[in-house]
Amino acid sequence: MIYNFSAGPAVLPKEVLQQAADEMLDWHGSGMSVMEMSHRGKEYMSIIEATLRDMRELFAVPDNYKVLFLQGGAIAENAIIPMNLAGLRTGNGQPGVADYINTGSWSVKSIKEARRYCEVNVAASSEAEQFASIPARDSWKLSRDAAYVHVCTNETIDGVEYHFTPDVAADTDNAPLVADMSSHILSRVVDVSKYGVIYAGAQKNIGPAGVTIVIVREDLLGHALPICPSAFNWKIVADNDSMYNTPPTYAIYIAGLVFQWLKRQGGVAAMEKRNIAKAALLYDYLDSTEFFQTKIVKQCRSRMNVPFFLHDERLNEAFLAGAKTHGLLQLKGHKSVGGMRASIYNAMPYEGVAALVDYLREFERMQG
Repeated sequence: MIYNFSAGPAVLPKEVLQQAADEMLDWHGSGMSVMEMSHRGKEYMSIIEATLRDMRELFAVPDNYKVLFLQGGAIAENAIIPMNLAGLRTGNGQPGVADYINTGSWSVKSIKEARRYCEVNVAASSEAEQFASIPARDSWKLSRDAAYVHVCTNETIDGVEYHFTPDVAADTDNAPLVADMSSHILSRVVDVSKYGVIYAGAQKNIGPAGVTIVIVREDLLGHALPICPSAFNWKIVADNDSMYNTPPTYAIYIAGLVFQWLKRQGGVAAMEKRNIAKAALLYDYLDSTEFFQTKIVKQCRSRMNVPFFLHDERLNEAFLAGAKTHGLLQLKGHKSVGGMRASIYNAMPYEGVAALVDYLREFERMQG
C-alpha cells in the first residue's frame, strides 16, 4: 500500500481518481472528455453549477456570500486581496492600511506581496519564536482604520493552525477578517459569517492545482482599486458567475467529485472527527519519544501539516529511504525549515497515519 504525505499537490481520494478515469473519454454519454467541453455548454454548466451548490452546502456558506472560482492560487490572491479591499476605508480609489498577522512562511509571502499595493501593518508576529505558535489575540496591535485584517489560519510549512476565530471588529471599526485557508479548508467546521473573505488554493484538500476558491461577503464587492485587472476584480467575476474568462474547467470538475465524496463521508463535521483522530495518533507518538521532535506549541499544532525532526539529522536520508520502501512517500520537510513533514489531509486515511507511526516506531528501534 502506498501513502502519499505530500503537502500539495496532495493525495486525492481513490474513489475520485477512479471516477475521473472512468469518465475521462466520455462524460455521462456526451461523447466528450470534460477537458474538451465548452465552458458555456450545457454539459459543463451542469458540472460547475453542481460543484458550486455542493461547496456552499458543505461549508454552510451564507446567502450573502459569493463563491468564486479563480486562478493563480493563494500566491495570486495575495495581490488580488489588497487590489480589491485596500480602498475600503478611503472611498477615493486610493489604498489605505491593511493589518496582517505573521505566523509563518505563507504569512510572510502575503505580507511581502500586499506591500506592493498598500501600507501594511504587521499587527503581531511569532517570527522571533521561529513560528512555533500563534500570537495571543490580546497582543495584536491592530489599526483602528484597517481596511481588513489578514490571517493564514493554517501554515502549511511551519505547522501552526488557528484553533479559534479571532474577533477583530471592536479594535478596527468592523474591519473584515480575511483568511487564507488553503491547507485546511473543509477539514473542520467553520463559521463563514465571522469572515469577510476566505480563500484557498485547491491543491491540498479540494482537488488538483489550477482552481482557487474565494468566498467573499457581498458588501465587500465593488471596491477594487483602479489598478486591479478586470479578471481579478471580484465584482466582475461574481457578476459573471466565475465565467468572465475561461475557468479552470477540469480542476473544477475534480473539485466537484471531491465534494460529492465528502458528502458521502458524512460532510465536514464527520471529516473533522477523523482529522482529530489522525492528528492525535501521530502527535501522541511524537510526544512519547525524544528520538523525534516537534517544535510547535501544543495548542497551536496543525491537524493537517505535521513537521517533525529526527534528534540526529544525520539519519535523515536513511529515514526517507526506509520510508519509501515502506510505501510512505513525500515526507521530506520544506527546504526552508528542513526535517520531515507529514501532511494528513482529508483524503489520507487513518490507516496511512497508523502505517507512518508504525514506521517511526520501527526506525527508532533500529537506530535509537
